[in-house]
Amino acid sequence: MVAAYPDDVDTLVAHEPPINAVLPDAAGAARARAGFYEAYQAKGTGAGMAAFIAMTSWQGEFTDEYFAQPAPDPAMFGMPTEDDGTRDDPLLSQRSWAVTDYLPDAARLLAAPTRVVVAVGEESAGTYTARTAVGMAGLLGREAVVFPSHHGGFLGGDFGYAGKPAEFATRLREVLAD
Repeated sequence: MVAAYPDDVDTLVAHEPPINAVLPDAAGAARARAGFYEAYQAKGTGAGMAAFIAMTSWQGEFTDEYFAQPAPDPAMFGMPTEDDGTRDDPLLSQRSWAVTDYLPDAARLLAAPTRVVVAVGEESAGTYTARTAVGMAGLLGREAVVFPSHHGGFLGGDFGYAGKPAEFATRLREVLAD
């Protein structure tokens, strides 16, 4: 949005943007992403989401150790183990790959009048989206701004893995006021 329409966005806060291209192990991240897609295609939403959670919670680069792990059991995440036959989940399908395959144009982003803030959750250290946030900030020649909680830190307890929405909102207001 900023690269295409630089005059239409005043401030962009990109909270843990999942962009493979900014990772030193971009090929490994793409392979890990293909793994959760394949699990979804073969066994359904529960298997795909379990593999997605395993990918996004992995600490560090996607190494041979990551790929040697057995497939996670969906039940351990409270996911269904039966395949309902649907394959329309946008996160687990290839429709989400446009986001993870995005190749940022640092020169255009830096030339835009838009203030770009790349944020990372304090509890996310070492995970896929924390690494992409740090990589994206580095591409722009800056540090990622730390926010409370994790990737979904703005969410309350209604969504399973509660964040710290009040603290997150306070930090967001601070960042926007700078």
